[in-house]
Amino acid sequence: MSERRKAKKAGAKRPAPAPTPGEDGVWYSDDPRDVGWVRENIPCQSACPASTNIPAYIQAIMEQDYGRAYEINREANVLPGVLGRICSRPCEDVCRHGQPGNGAPVNICHLKRSASDLKHVGHRITESLYTPSGKRVAVVGAGPAGVAAAHDLSLLGHDVTIFERERDPGGMLRYGIPSFRLPRDVLHVELHNALRLGVELRTGVEIGNEAGQTPLARLRKDYDAVLLTTGSMAPVRLPLKTGAGRDDPTSIKGVEYGLNFLMELHRGEKKKVGKRVAVVGAGFTALDCARVAKRLGAEEVTIHIRTAEEYIPVAKDEIFESKREGIRIKGLRSPVELLADENGALHGVEFVQNRLGGWRDNGRRQAIEIEGSEFTEPCDTLLIAIGQRTVNDYLDVKLELDRWGSVKVGEAGKTSIKGIFAAGDFVSGPTTIIEAIGNGRHIAGGIDHWLMGHRRRRQMVRIEPVAGPLRERAFDFIEGQHMPTAPLAKRTTKLTCEVETGYGEELSETESKRCYLCNLKYQIDVDNCIYCRACIEVAPKNCIKLVEGVEIRKDGTYGELRETRQWDEVGAIWIDNNECIRCGACFMVCPTKCISITRNEFVTRDL
Repeated sequence: MSERRKAKKAGAKRPAPAPTPGEDGVWYSDDPRDVGWVRENIPCQSACPASTNIPAYIQAIMEQDYGRAYEINREANVLPGVLGRICSRPCEDVCRHGQPGNGAPVNICHLKRSASDLKHVGHRITESLYTPSGKRVAVVGAGPAGVAAAHDLSLLGHDVTIFERERDPGGMLRYGIPSFRLPRDVLHVELHNALRLGVELRTGVEIGNEAGQTPLARLRKDYDAVLLTTGSMAPVRLPLKTGAGRDDPTSIKGVEYGLNFLMELHRGEKKKVGKRVAVVGAGFTALDCARVAKRLGAEEVTIHIRTAEEYIPVAKDEIFESKREGIRIKGLRSPVELLADENGALHGVEFVQNRLGGWRDNGRRQAIEIEGSEFTEPCDTLLIAIGQRTVNDYLDVKLELDRWGSVKVGEAGKTSIKGIFAAGDFVSGPTTIIEAIGNGRHIAGGIDHWLMGHRRRRQMVRIEPVAGPLRERAFDFIEGQHMPTAPLAKRTTKLTCEVETGYGEELSETESKRCYLCNLKYQIDVDNCIYCRACIEVAPKNCIKLVEGVEIRKDGTYGELRETRQWDEVGAIWIDNNECIRCGACFMVCPTKCISITRNEFVTRDL
């Protein structure tokens, strides 16, 4: 067998697709090679827990079709305007534009907000509805996971009721995140849109065993399925070694747990802080507490962390804006004792100095205490924000727990009791909003499968021919556009003044041009290629390669390219889409027009 035939057999040329493309040239595939290509070659979408079709909505913004960009977002994430402000942005960490030599990542999150902010005021939301199933589902908790699951279950034709103990829905979105990061009018509109299609919302209803509470056993009896999404809301206790407040730090005047502090504030309680505020913790809640304290009049606010600032697991923009507001971050320290005066009021915290150790199993650095390095930091308010844990003592139905005390779940969120499911932070412990939404939607699909006895939808790859390149080489040299912000003097005196003011149309269009549009697949037809090397000569990167073959993995997906420099071993000239920046130079120069472009993206299709 010739080397060229070997390469073709190894995947150098796509076999004829099945089924046959429609009149518009579009076809749908579940071929492992197509599925694997999308997963591996669109890193931003693969990193998104909700699997948002990021290149597609950014292209729509580039074309100034903001309504379509918003709808593409809503297909995966029911709260685009919310996530466009507070997402943890795992997509940006893997953006190809951020790889060495390519510049800074695309500001994907800011563009998500643009789709929401810039869509027409009369934009019409479009969603496909199933006929009523006659099935009833109870969702406990109206946080992001519960809302996302309820939305999908209602679209699938089920009667959904959400039980929420607070006065308003939203969970951490409403009660844990300050309005200067997430305006409440934006949250209200998007929650309304997510629940408008028949979801019954019952607020002020608490599930539990006490008087006035509704037992879980009753929900299990009255509904065909119950989904638990009560989050991870109990604060982790500060592990003090000695002194006052060791058993209960909040017994000292001026000491509060950060999440409780924020939740009471957002319930409408009037909160006060002292002149010197210390915050212990390294997550979003810690930064939010510090920024709120500044707005409440604190003269000095300091965040104390166990490791170093570079390991804080929050968006860099949040750290930057916190520092602009006068908040200091001090690293490599752990609190060991709280110092109180004779009246029981806090006047300082004793810390021990740390040094960095190796990496822990969760991917974070170890903090190793240095013996005899204790020192004191004066303060009159301490906000503890070192994490949250799950509480399940409200369950009157005995569910199997894991070794961490959380409800143990199997496939599709099934618990040990038939008909009871669990999702979001209630299962995993504290994660991010986008992870909660992604998990809630995933579990909703599993509940529908369980209720109906078969799957009614599945994910496939939609493949559409593209006539020519959709971006210019010059776009690669556009710098990232900075997010405009409100003046410091205005925002640090009001809890409701939104810090980030959003991109306008010009900034949105400019930033969107930076996207490589990784959903575009450039492919060479080996039968028509004359091996002239013209494409290789014009390629701005090492993205077009001479190969003798392509690895086919056991699961049917493409693996490593087997490159060669020997012409008598060349089976094909292959476009490495992992390196390709979609500039179109190869397409334009090819004399035989053997290079094709297709748009490959995940879609959900009815079965």
